[in-house]
Formats: sequence, structure tokens, C-alpha cells
Amino acid sequence: MRGSRIDYSVILDLVPQGTKVLDLGCGDGSLLAELVRTKGVTGRGIEISEEGVGACIAKGLTVLQGDIDEGLRDYPDRSFDYVILNQTIQAVKKPDRVLSEMLRVGKKGVVGIPNFAFWRMRLYLMFNGRMPKTEFLPYEWYDTPNIHFCSLLDFDEYCGKNAIAVERRVYLSTDRGGRVLKGARPNLFAESAVFLLSRRG
Repeated sequence: MRGSRIDYSVILDLVPQGTKVLDLGCGDGSLLAELVRTKGVTGRGIEISEEGVGACIAKGLTVLQGDIDEGLRDYPDRSFDYVILNQTIQAVKKPDRVLSEMLRVGKKGVVGIPNFAFWRMRLYLMFNGRMPKTEFLPYEWYDTPNIHFCSLLDFDEYCGKNAIAVERRVYLSTDRGGRVLKGARPNLFAESAVFLLSRRG
């Protein structure tokens, strides 16, 4: 696992040993492979790109090629202990549906999101008048996969309005090799965050 991925370290801490995990938009399978290796999870993944699926298979992972925007109808309710959606929600067309489905098939959800209200992004846009880039958001405006931009406050508000309990929030920065942030005003100072979610009621 790459040392710079502090979000991976946080997710590894959140997911208990030996649980059943579904990783949505799992990319090349790096996080899922680490969960299998270090936590002994029974892991499955869904990835839309052929390259990602190929990389996952090369790692020995069980991954289906599919579009999570279309839902998870092949999976029954609560068929996984944890469903992970890391650094993906901003790139899907129907985040509302994806979140609803992940909390239907999973007892708990782990969502990692970039913070579009991070102070460096605010200042970059203000002083340069151009779309900002960070380590979590390294794309140019014309080739970015990101289509839904939200802040940590936006995501918290969404959860509150949609009967989603936020059991834990972990705020992250990539400086100093990657670290967990503690203190006030995370919507301003956190570059990204990982949320542990469950469905209320």
C-alpha cells in the first residue's frame, strides 16, 4: 500500500477483521487487496473500467465490471458487513442512488470524499481564477471525472436529511506524509474525509 494514502490507513482501521466487504468503484484494487491481506476480509469489488478490472484480477481479487449508477440489484439487503465508496462519489452520475443502495446491501458504509471547500482550493480559485487542483483532485477541468462537487458540510447535511447516521468522521490532510486532522473548522482545513455510515431506524 502506498504510504501517501492516509485514507487507506483510516479505512483499514474502520473495517473489522474477517468481515464481508464490497468495494464500489474499486479502481485497480489496491485498497481491497490490502483489506484482504491485512484484515482477512471476504472482499468483492465493482469497477467500471476494463483496465481496473484487469488490474484487480491480476491481484487475485473477485471483481465484477459494472456501473454502480445502475444500482446493486444483484445483491440482497444487508448481504455485506461493510460497503466502501472511497474517492468515487464525486464521479458518479447518481450519488443519491449509489448511497441509498450501498446502505441497503451493507450493514455499514464507508465513504471517503474530497473536500471541495478545502482552504487551498478556495484561495487558488480566488487569486488565480482557475479551477484548483490538489493531490486528491489532480485533474484539469477538461479531463476530470468529477461531476458532483460537495464540501464536508454539504455531505453532513445530506446525511441528516436522508436518515443516514454518521457514526464517525475522520478528517484528513496529505501534508506531512498524510495525517488525521484534529481541531476546529474541518470544512476549511481538511483536504478530504472518511465517514462511517449506517441507516437510521
